[in-house]
Amino acid sequence: MDYLINIGSGFDLNNTFGCGQCFRWEEQPDGSFSGIVKGRYLHISRRGNTVVLQNCSKEDFQAVWQDYFDLDTDYDGIRQSLIQQNHCLQCAVDSIDGIRILRQEPWEALCSFIISQNNNIPRIKGIVSRLCEAFGTPVDGGYTFPSAEMLAECSVEELAPLRAGFRARYLIDAARKVASGMVDLEKMYTLPIEDCRRELMSITGVGAKVAECTLLYGLHRLEAFPIDVWMKKALATLFHDITPESLGAYAGVAQQYIFHYSRLHPELVEAK
Repeated sequence: MDYLINIGSGFDLNNTFGCGQCFRWEEQPDGSFSGIVKGRYLHISRRGNTVVLQNCSKEDFQAVWQDYFDLDTDYDGIRQSLIQQNHCLQCAVDSIDGIRILRQEPWEALCSFIISQNNNIPRIKGIVSRLCEAFGTPVDGGYTFPSAEMLAECSVEELAPLRAGFRARYLIDAARKVASGMVDLEKMYTLPIEDCRRELMSITGVGAKVAECTLLYGLHRLEAFPIDVWMKKALATLFHDITPESLGAYAGVAQQYIFHYSRLHPELVEAK
């Protein structure tokens, strides 16, 4: 039995899964996607204005997917709020539609963005896939993401088959600190964001960008604003009157629009 969501243009699968916030959704030849969240496999597709969750019951939708896809958040309202707040964001907001910030599991997001350092998306996805296959639990459609407790028992040598390079040491340090409670991800949903940043950056190899990505994509702290080299260029050239602080509660959503617009127009970023 399929579950149907009539959501108009407010949920674009390509833009949501392809914006760099997640690494375990696989696009299929027909344009649909499949992935595993909290041990549950889902195949999802788009038919006109309807999003189709295949073999998904109403109970599964309410228990997992409604929250995961952040379907109760008014992104149209956020878009309008950002434009009213700063009119120079109009071009960026208009450049893409249907991105939703997924409510991923914090531990998976932390590991994924540790792996993402100095890496490209195909390699990130490959390492994450091997990590799940080696240390996760088999479920329908693949494997769960391994727990911090599982990885905390591993050595760098045991992670060698992942081909994660220097990141293996960072993953193990993260696992041991999370498993021991030294880094408490659950508390970060409500702690002051500066406290969260400090705690995350106590993990070996976790700098400002990985911490911001974990906060935004794993803990749904929408005020978080990841900055990489490309974003620095975009802010310095196209959006020089904007700072993360000036964007307020929805800075992380604005970041998605700014990043996409600047990648669409690299000639503008590089020419300034």
